[in-house]
Amino acid sequence: MAATVAGATATAELRPRCPLQRTLRPRESLPCAREGARTCREPLYVLSLERYAKDPSSALFFPQAASASEWLYDATLSDGDCRVRVTLHPWLNAQLETNALRCGCRVRDVTFCADGEARGDRAGGASFRVLSLAVDAEAGADAALEALSALRVDSLAWFGSDGEAPPPPLVPLRARRSCYVPLWNEQDYSGAAWSESESGSARGERRERGCGSGEAPDEPREPAVTLHAVRRAFRRRGRAVRGALVVRVLRKSRLVFYGKAESSCECPYKAVLEVADRSGRAAAVLWNSLCVRWYRSLRPGLVLRLSGYRVKESYGARAAGGPPQDDIEISLNSRNPSARICVISPPDVLAQWSLPDTPYAFRCGSELLTCPAGTICDVIGLVVFAGRPERIRSRDGAGAGLCEYRWLRLEDGTTAQPIAIQLFSTSQPEIQSRIYPMSILVCTNVQVVRSAEGRAAPSRYLTNTSFTQVYCTGSGHHCSMPYRQLRSVRSFLQWLHTVDEGHVLSRALTGGYFAFPPLPVSLEHFLKEMKGDPGLLSGEELRRETEKLQYRESRGFAIQATVTSVSYSGLGEGEEHRALRRAVIRSPSASSSSSVCVQLGPTSPELQVAVGSLSGHSGVSPRKRLFGSMEHPRKRLPLPLPHAQEDEDADTDFSLWEASMEFLQEDAEDSSAAELIPSDVPQGPRLGSVHAFRETVPRAFCPLRRVVQAAAIGLQAERLQDTLPCRKLDTFAPAPRVYSGHYTLTLRALSDSVLIDALFLPAAPGNPHWCPHPTPHNNTWESILSHGGFSPSVPPPAPFHL
Repeated sequence: MAATVAGATATAELRPRCPLQRTLRPRESLPCAREGARTCREPLYVLSLERYAKDPSSALFFPQAASASEWLYDATLSDGDCRVRVTLHPWLNAQLETNALRCGCRVRDVTFCADGEARGDRAGGASFRVLSLAVDAEAGADAALEALSALRVDSLAWFGSDGEAPPPPLVPLRARRSCYVPLWNEQDYSGAAWSESESGSARGERRERGCGSGEAPDEPREPAVTLHAVRRAFRRRGRAVRGALVVRVLRKSRLVFYGKAESSCECPYKAVLEVADRSGRAAAVLWNSLCVRWYRSLRPGLVLRLSGYRVKESYGARAAGGPPQDDIEISLNSRNPSARICVISPPDVLAQWSLPDTPYAFRCGSELLTCPAGTICDVIGLVVFAGRPERIRSRDGAGAGLCEYRWLRLEDGTTAQPIAIQLFSTSQPEIQSRIYPMSILVCTNVQVVRSAEGRAAPSRYLTNTSFTQVYCTGSGHHCSMPYRQLRSVRSFLQWLHTVDEGHVLSRALTGGYFAFPPLPVSLEHFLKEMKGDPGLLSGEELRRETEKLQYRESRGFAIQATVTSVSYSGLGEGEEHRALRRAVIRSPSASSSSSVCVQLGPTSPELQVAVGSLSGHSGVSPRKRLFGSMEHPRKRLPLPLPHAQEDEDADTDFSLWEASMEFLQEDAEDSSAAELIPSDVPQGPRLGSVHAFRETVPRAFCPLRRVVQAAAIGLQAERLQDTLPCRKLDTFAPAPRVYSGHYTLTLRALSDSVLIDALFLPAAPGNPHWCPHPTPHNNTWESILSHGGFSPSVPPPAPFHL
């Protein structure tokens, strides 16, 4: 008996207390049918998610899903005692792409599979794949933050290593790629490898002659050849001219990621620099690992010494209509041959080189009103609105990735109409993340876009080109850029010193859905602009299309439907109004109804005739969000005002004067949303949502908590350390001048009677955020929907009257 007790005690001492250790430690015997598969029933937490493109060897790990997706995802899981890096099976990609499986969530029933062909040098020892898991939705979005709040996540031990072992390298586990791709776009960079390149190049810039590694210290500072000599030799098809080029960077493109599953390139990136010397200009292309080492540190205005390059025919010359000066490109690669790049510091730039200055073409707001479409220009302005990040599918071809963008509105004092900018990624994530209202923003090489015909009023906005770069206060770039001495920039700064900061702050908005330009006035013009997207859809076709939506993806649809009921959810309403919030509108017969195209968005407060936009929502998959039952959700606590916040989140002092100095120096529902649903309102599963989610409603800008406010409307973070709890993100009140409530319209598809809930925030006269069509009307529901808002000729009706 004593021996039995002693044996049981010894067994208990040997049994690991850590769930990951109990699940993943080597076992002496496993059933042959399930060899290597082990399931952890206890909860685990997702600490990070990373994305990368497959390569030819990735099919060996997932042979049954070789064509399921172009992407693989690595994840870091933890049980609170240790952590392990794993690769998720491609079958789970849909949960990541809809943000159902996200950083900070809790997962259960995780099935691991140990790899027999683990790349130990890349995976840091043990290597596992996750075949299946279940996201614990009931635990909430803050499950990991709450469970691991008392721990330092970065200090947790790695599974399979002792305390003195170095951490595993942060590289893709199932493909030979040198770095990861951001979760939500392919134009930005991600990972520590890009950060380290900046310090390395900065050291090279501070050297006496600016020479990089591998260049002789006694190499002459005079340029050996000019671009004209290189171009002439290439055209003659003779021997390449030997010698270094000394050039100035005029423009810098965004990153281009070209990694494909059939490609084995470890660093599939390229970037284009437009460079020039006294004899002409050309394109210098950074390839592969040189992008990682140099892209962040190179900027327009720098003087470079290039050697070890190759001369090629440029893509612009091969394309029809390419400019004659773009006939060659200077190819810079890490091998065959190995290119050398030196940054020459300003004191070492010789006057006899006669290098051209960086060109700028600033246009003020009043000048943009008369600029023709396609004009390339630069703008500077004060940000008064910074919208939520959204994603749109690229029209470059089938299977193209999603592009991230946001809407901005700038003021420069030259016109009453703000400058609207649809800003896509510029491969400057550290700068774009700091674009807040009340910031001074410079956008270079943006293009003027005029709205197509078929709209009630002409409109224009700016958008990206391949060479668009942005510079914002707080990033430290204004003081070192050549444009700060230009007359147009100085004129803007003089106007800025006369601005009433309090008045601008009262109008500053952040977040919210922003529909621009105004929608076409007819279905014919809308369908003409669809450019290959589905046309008029039935209810079931719309359902299938929404199931394909990814996280924060925005798309336009058209559907023929009738309005069956209308409800209103407002802020601070009295009890006498709540019982009247939902009124039934008798639907006309299908034979007498006309085609109705609606701007439909579960996360959008706006619904307008002639176009539809459905956006994936953060934290909830489209299927769960769009096709939920009609059960009433839990009530949401009233949103507190911004001033009633803890001081722990407050940022440093913020003022327009300090911003201008950089140029001189180096799930739920509102508490008022209870509603009475008449018996004749259709019930059952439906598309859409009655909720206005956090990032959908515009918020009054709070300068002292701008970082937290940006996180509240931003995209899901990739690391737990960058995630904030919902109790902080949900503490910003809607902007009262713009949002006082929203309507929910229940639509019935005429084709198959599918029900759709669509949010509608009508534009009102004097609203600086949404502008209705200027034509007066009688403020009936038909005319309100047709014009996108209330009539500008009379005061808007109260929800009680509607």
